[in-house]
Amino acid sequence: MSAHDQIPSSQTQPPAEPASEQPAKTGQIATTPQPARQPAPRPKKPGAAGIKARQLKSQQIIDASMQHPVLPPASAAKLERRHYGMAISFVLVVLIPILVSAYYLYAKAEDQYASYVGFSVRSESAPSPADMLGGLGSLVGVTSSSTSDTDILFKFIQSRDLVERVNARLDLRAIWSKAPGDPIFSYGGDASLEDLVAEWERKVRIYYDTGMIDLRVLAFDPHDAQNIAKAIMEEGGLLINQLNDIAREDALRYSRDELERAQERLRQARQAVTEFRNRYQLVDPVADVQGQIGVVTSLQQQLAEQLVSLGLLRANAQPNDPRISQTELRIEVIREQIEAERQKFGSNSSEAALSDVVGQYEILAVDRQFAETSYTAALASYETARAEAVRQSRYLAAYIRPTLAQAAEFPQRAKLLLMISLFLSLLWIIGSLIFYSLRDRR
Repeated sequence: MSAHDQIPSSQTQPPAEPASEQPAKTGQIATTPQPARQPAPRPKKPGAAGIKARQLKSQQIIDASMQHPVLPPASAAKLERRHYGMAISFVLVVLIPILVSAYYLYAKAEDQYASYVGFSVRSESAPSPADMLGGLGSLVGVTSSSTSDTDILFKFIQSRDLVERVNARLDLRAIWSKAPGDPIFSYGGDASLEDLVAEWERKVRIYYDTGMIDLRVLAFDPHDAQNIAKAIMEEGGLLINQLNDIAREDALRYSRDELERAQERLRQARQAVTEFRNRYQLVDPVADVQGQIGVVTSLQQQLAEQLVSLGLLRANAQPNDPRISQTELRIEVIREQIEAERQKFGSNSSEAALSDVVGQYEILAVDRQFAETSYTAALASYETARAEAVRQSRYLAAYIRPTLAQAAEFPQRAKLLLMISLFLSLLWIIGSLIFYSLRDRR
């Protein structure tokens, strides 16, 4: 190694002169001097005191670990008896029932065909002429009740009566027993009607919404399902016709009864007027009173004329003139006649006052007028009810005719199997939780 290599690098490099001490040369542009880059500081080596502190700390850790030894690692997990119990219970409660259900649904369950039908009850009602006769339209008795008829039909389809009628037509036991190898979906009841009604509830589903009825009928043969749907629709139509006949008969009976009552009321009112006329020998007391008023008015005019004549005679003639006495006599007679006519207003042949007679006649006239008006309304009601009776006001309107299935839709095997699996799994989970919660309490 040469002497030049042994010299440190710090000594070989000349120290940089400050920029301020270097004069600018002539013809050169002065520039701002850049500071020299300082080298990164090297980490200091720990001294003897630091090394000794670290050794002391390591020794303390070793001593502490020797005083409290570390536990050995956990052993590998092993299956215990409770795990085997859970697995066995899962197999018994969930897997085996699911496998048995799948075997039955796909190997034993027979195909079922569905027939759909939909209908509603329609009602027609025409305005009644009697509704215009001053609020007397309530006598008609013809009302529309399509909503209540639909409710009745809804209950009728679920009734025992309909099951008996359809069974008498088609023999439902034979239809629903065509799958002897299917003990669940096939009919397995006895000859009692109660078992047949229970099977009816399984095979016939009814849906009711806003006055419309939809039916789904199941059978092992598509034609049997369609025939049952047709029978239900026909029996429903017969029920609606019976309700229609009852309503028409009620309307006619009520209208007929009201007409008979109105006739009897009018007959009694007219008979009372006739008896009144015979008793008082007056056809129309009001007209008689008006005539008597005219007589009194005429007599009063004559009396006024005679009084004027008497005044003139007394002014122009002699006191003993016979014309004066004749005029006075005439005036006296007229006054007596006026008094007699006025007496007739107070009494009639010393039996009853004419004012009372007129009052009684007015009461009888009002009764007769009311009876005539009631009779007119009742007659119009009867004619309207009879017109309603000759036409059908309620009928069964089918918007879906009984369908004939081309493929089996039931039983829905995948859906049923999924529901069974979910139910069994939920049952197993709940049972396991209950079992372990009870065991932990002991």
